Amino acid sequence: QLQLVESGGGLVQAGGSLRLSCAASGRTFSNYAMGWFRQAPGKEREFVAAIRWSGDTTYYTDSVKGRFTISRDNAKNTVYLQMNSLKPTDTAVYYCAEGPFAYKDYRTYDYWGQGTQVTVSS
Repeated sequence: QLQLVESGGGLVQAGGSLRLSCAASGRTFSNYAMGWFRQAPGKEREFVAAIRWSGDTTYYTDSVKGRFTISRDNAKNTVYLQMNSLKPTDTAVYYCAEGPFAYKDYRTYDYWGQGTQVTVSS
C-alpha cells in the first residue's frame, strides 16, 4: 500500500513562493507518474501539474505555466512543486497523487495524499 505525505504549505503574500513536497513510501516510486491537484472551497478538484516516471516530461495547467515547476527525485521517493509569483487565486488545498500515467484527469490516479493548505493573501 502506497502512502503519500505532502508538506510545505502555508500562508504567503501575493508574489511570494512556496515549495511543496510529497514523500512516497510503500512501493516503487520511480515506476509511476506523479501529479499535483488542488481544490478550493466550493470548487472541483483541478489539475495543476504532472510528471512522468522518468522525470523527462512535465505537464501544466495554463494558469500556472511559467510560475510553477514540478520535479521529482526518484532516489528520495519525493516529488516537488515549486510555486513562484503566487496569486490569491492559487489558494487551495494541494494534493499529490500517483498513477500509471501523467494525465490531467484525477480519476486516472490511484493514490492520494492528505493535502496541504496553501493560502495566498493579497
